[in-house]
Amino acid sequence: MPRVVASDDPMIDTERLRAALDAEVVAAETDSEDDLRAAAAGAQGLVVDVNTPVTAAVIDALDDLEIVARAGVGVDNVDVRAAADNGVTVTNVPDYCTDEVATHTVTLLLDCVRAVAAYDRDVRDGGWGWERTRAVRRVRGRTLGLVSFGPLARRTRELVRGFDLDVIAYDPYVDADEMAAADVEKVTLDALYERADYVSLHAPLTDDTRGMVDADALAAMRDHAILVNTGRGGLVDETALRAALEDGTIAAAGLDVLTEEPPAADHPLLGLDNCVVTPHAAWYSEEARDDLNDAVAANVRAVLAGETPPDRIDPDTDWL
Repeated sequence: MPRVVASDDPMIDTERLRAALDAEVVAAETDSEDDLRAAAAGAQGLVVDVNTPVTAAVIDALDDLEIVARAGVGVDNVDVRAAADNGVTVTNVPDYCTDEVATHTVTLLLDCVRAVAAYDRDVRDGGWGWERTRAVRRVRGRTLGLVSFGPLARRTRELVRGFDLDVIAYDPYVDADEMAAADVEKVTLDALYERADYVSLHAPLTDDTRGMVDADALAAMRDHAILVNTGRGGLVDETALRAALEDGTIAAAGLDVLTEEPPAADHPLLGLDNCVVTPHAAWYSEEARDDLNDAVAANVRAVLAGETPPDRIDPDTDWL
């Protein structure tokens, strides 16, 4: 019977996987390369969360491995090309939480626009007054800038139609006509930073995008700009962001992802009234969790049967 090792993470439902697979499925600690190598020795399948470091060294050490199934969208923690070189298939689940992430993106944006969390903290501390937080500006007529224009950004665009926003987007892999069909203007990244009142990050984490929102990018934004990140924490230089939030370079930020998760108690962005942080929860609904595990099982089942899985990652794709 094949052996499948799954990250011991609440989003991965090992009981559901066992029921769907003709395989031994075991949960294990996979947060370090050493733990992963030890746990996955002899395994044909790996089901991993975002924090599992599936490096070239790990893949080289796992001679029996046939599939790395990422339980999620991003594959930045998996060396896809090293896997291909070793005959290992990598899969993800690209569409299980599109609605959830887009909804969470809009939620973070509106929370920051209306200073909801700051008002809540003030009331809990005994305050009561509309003037007791930073300036709140009208939404209608503002410009939303989407960094990347994949499925999550496109769904976000659909959800904000009723707010009368102008929407612009930067994505080197999507042409202007395709964006125009969604009533979105294609712009350069510099133009997006300069024009957008709200900047929403949806890009994958790659060598090209890591740290893309740095001190220079933040300085190029408007002083009332709001930054939302439901993509990857590594897209943002968090030290630069804290400085920008403290000195008024930008107005606020809503973050569902951080560079290190969970963050240390002294993380530089925690405790700022103009920064809202949620625990990488944008993907979550009960329905999305079920869909995720069903799709992971389908991918693993296909590979163990010698078939091409539904969600195979092409190692030659442009954005990797």
